[in-house]
Amino acid sequence: MAASSATAKLKSFDFYRKIDRELTKASLSGAGFSVIAAVAMTFLFFTELNSFLTVTTTTNVVVDRSQDGEFLRINFNLSLPALSCEFASVDVSDVLGTHRFNLTKTVRKIPIDKNLRPIGRMLGSDPIPTPSNLDDVEEFHDGEAAAFVLTDHNFERTTKEYPILVVNFYAPWCSWCQRLEPAWEKASSIIRERHPPDSDGLVRMGKVDCTAERDLCRKHHVQAYPSIRIFRKGSDLKSAAGHHDHESYYGERDTDSLVKFVESLLQKHLAGDQQQQPPLLALPGDDKSDKKTRPAPPSGGCNIEGFVLVKKVPGNLMVSAHSGAHSFDASTMNMTHIVHHLSFGRRLAKRKVQLVERVKKHFAEEKDLLTGRAFTSVHDNITHDHYLQAVLTTVEPLRARETLFSYDYTAHSNILQSPNVPVVKFHYELSPMQVVITENRKSFAHFLTQVCAIIGGVFTVVGILDSLFHNAVRVMKKMELGKQF
Repeated sequence: MAASSATAKLKSFDFYRKIDRELTKASLSGAGFSVIAAVAMTFLFFTELNSFLTVTTTTNVVVDRSQDGEFLRINFNLSLPALSCEFASVDVSDVLGTHRFNLTKTVRKIPIDKNLRPIGRMLGSDPIPTPSNLDDVEEFHDGEAAAFVLTDHNFERTTKEYPILVVNFYAPWCSWCQRLEPAWEKASSIIRERHPPDSDGLVRMGKVDCTAERDLCRKHHVQAYPSIRIFRKGSDLKSAAGHHDHESYYGERDTDSLVKFVESLLQKHLAGDQQQQPPLLALPGDDKSDKKTRPAPPSGGCNIEGFVLVKKVPGNLMVSAHSGAHSFDASTMNMTHIVHHLSFGRRLAKRKVQLVERVKKHFAEEKDLLTGRAFTSVHDNITHDHYLQAVLTTVEPLRARETLFSYDYTAHSNILQSPNVPVVKFHYELSPMQVVITENRKSFAHFLTQVCAIIGGVFTVVGILDSLFHNAVRVMKKMELGKQF
């Protein structure tokens, strides 16, 4: 008895009381509204399901709050088909007065041909030394020139005639060449007296005027003056591309130093050392290598790749021809370049890069605007200026456990013709704002609530419409019956 009473009380809380089927009446209009309700429920359910499964992004712009230190990394990979690695220099400066020249620790330079293919090993990173010993310009030899004058007509014949040929590629207007000329002539005279060409024929010192023999100097990739090259008969190394490798001299430029250097070359030749290990095969930094000589560039082009760390203030990244002991002819410098890669910030792992690209694709933004572009110097003395505005983008992926940082930038390029030695300059400036991109997805509770609202709402609204339609039809029928009577 008590159980029946409890059951009766529990039934009183039933929200969904049942009506016997015999007490209900089906109608054609009700069936139509039921079909409409079912279709509407199905459509809205799958729409809500798609919304639940879709990942959305929100973007906010805030003041830069990054905590990655006071330095920013700039990554680059450039090819300059007409700038020799021998003098290519990467420099950095900023508005705070910081100036760093010829960065080498994080930069590597590889000679390339006109088709941008590597044709030699990576050149040494040590800067070109500046000679401290120079003879007095006023002291000059008397009589005819002791150094053998070489031209395009007799150059190949002379290199084959002498086992050792030391050549000074110069330009008359060059101040360094003018300072070298007295010592070069004196040294040539001394070497000629010690080793007469007619009787000895082992060594000869010559010179080439690059203003008169442009093709010859271009053939040997001479881009700065003076360039002192060493040629050895029978010991030239020839690459697969057909280029000859020689040596460049970077020692002191006074008479005694030049004479001692040429005599040392001759002694090595007589001792047969060059047959075992030519100096140009010695690696940079090797204790056995001669610090006065380095491999001459096998081509006139250079690929420069690496990164630099700069302060987070406006500044410049510049690529130019630089040497503290040579002069450059601005009218012959060609700074045509191809940007293979240029980006800001630390390199991300491949998986993280894919996450960042997946999030950023919703915004249809271009990445690395300069990557893959070529900039050609159509005239003489063309300097290329690239103005870069970089902004930090913080990406918060849905399934990632850490926040990812990526830099985007806008780029505007311009060319400038000036009488100075042309350069490739990247002006960079960091935005004080930070873009935060966050991925979001609706919670399951929100999805469940929406589904219940859809089903209940459609059922109720269609039920109301069915009731209104049914009552309207019934009233119309009563009115028709009333007219008959």
